[in-house]
Amino acid sequence: MEVFMGGEKFNMRVIVVVILFFNMFLVCSVSGIGVNWGTQCTHLLSPNTVVKMLKDNGIQKVKLFDADPNILDALKKSGIQVMVGIPNDMLYTLANSLPAAEKWVSKNVSAHVSSGGVDIRYVAVGNEPFLSTYNGTFEATTLPALQNIQAALTKAGLSSRVKVTVPLNADVYLSSSQKPSDGDFRPDITNVMLEIVKFLSDNGAPFTVNIYPFISLYLDPSFPADYAFFNGYQPAIVDNGKSYDNVLDANHDTLVWALQKHGFGNLPIIVGEIGWPTDGDRNANLPNAQRFNQGFMARYVSGKGTPMRPGPLDAYLFSFIDEDNKSIQPGNFERHWGLFYLDGQPKYNLNLGTGRANGLIAASGVDHLEKKWCVLKPSANLNSDQVAPSVAYACQNADCTSLGYGTSCGNLDVKGNISYAFNSYYQVNDQMDSACKFPGLSMITDKDPSFGTCKFRIMIQTDSAELNGMVWSTTALSLALVFLLLCNVSL
Repeated sequence: MEVFMGGEKFNMRVIVVVILFFNMFLVCSVSGIGVNWGTQCTHLLSPNTVVKMLKDNGIQKVKLFDADPNILDALKKSGIQVMVGIPNDMLYTLANSLPAAEKWVSKNVSAHVSSGGVDIRYVAVGNEPFLSTYNGTFEATTLPALQNIQAALTKAGLSSRVKVTVPLNADVYLSSSQKPSDGDFRPDITNVMLEIVKFLSDNGAPFTVNIYPFISLYLDPSFPADYAFFNGYQPAIVDNGKSYDNVLDANHDTLVWALQKHGFGNLPIIVGEIGWPTDGDRNANLPNAQRFNQGFMARYVSGKGTPMRPGPLDAYLFSFIDEDNKSIQPGNFERHWGLFYLDGQPKYNLNLGTGRANGLIAASGVDHLEKKWCVLKPSANLNSDQVAPSVAYACQNADCTSLGYGTSCGNLDVKGNISYAFNSYYQVNDQMDSACKFPGLSMITDKDPSFGTCKFRIMIQTDSAELNGMVWSTTALSLALVFLLLCNVSL
């Protein structure tokens, strides 16, 4: 068959081939891996620098935890698909006020989509609001907030383009056995979960779940470590003729079975967070993180999916860059999930399946502070009553999570531990002289005190030299004090 267009003759078969190719291109263009972009840092890389990193590394999707206008501005016309987030502390207001939801959508979605060219695809309403540790704080407000944001998107004419979702921790479902087919929603939240699932289904929206095989290993010392990875752990769990040899498949399909049991077996699933930390725990290290993330990427690129959901996954690696200001209440590893260090340098070689065989590409144009460090004086008296409060203060107001058993700095002696604490505080405070004034104990040196796997890092220069509202949990102080007790015993 032939048709005439603009005076020229075209073969319909050619047109069909072109259309098919175009559709294949569209599918490929949205199938790339996503990453989580967190900003709980004392010193942030500029949004433009991070967006360039995303593009340089072929990242096609990004998940945010809020709707920072500077970040959204940097994402304009980047070609990167965006999931904007609503923090849990906003759920009450949005649940109880449709006008507040409409105002939020107008400011944080409509304005950027219409005039800014930001490709916003999802609004994440809350972040793991049903964690058991929250003791039900957000159970009554999550669904109403979700409904109001959906109504606001509909009113703005964006409901077909922007979908709502709720990123949930995998603890919202469980299996009464090791088999995924025994999966169901957690009894205490079954009713609200079914309401949310129905709402998502009615609005063509996905179920978003965060899956962390590392946490299984962290919480249970007897957990089979190899089962957390992707090397075909044996003996595999056999369930209804399907074989499970890794945590991801089993966890994911436990959710699939839970959805299926309640009539929502076809609801799309997004893996909102998946990754492996590199420090802060004996199992959190560079080799394990590389092993896990490369194993996951090999499966992701292959489009294998899981036994119950064969086919490509939709997933976001957690996370893109370390966050040295995150709460460490879940564990010291929380500040070390990044593929990149705070300065945008890659931690290890990782092929993201984006045609960049040479691995991750570092940030460009990042300036560091001077090559100087704050350390313990060689002449310092370790029996001084100033040692304990000085180290406690440094660790309370900086980051000492690389100290401890099995961590990157676990091989330091007492003097090295003290120096690390002092330097961490010194760097966080932009190498101000006053930040290395621990009474009779500290000095500034231009000799790098790094030792083995323990790196005494130099902070990056940022536009603003303030501390960005550092929040340090009581856990941080407690850990610091425990550390000091250990030091004192050694003394």
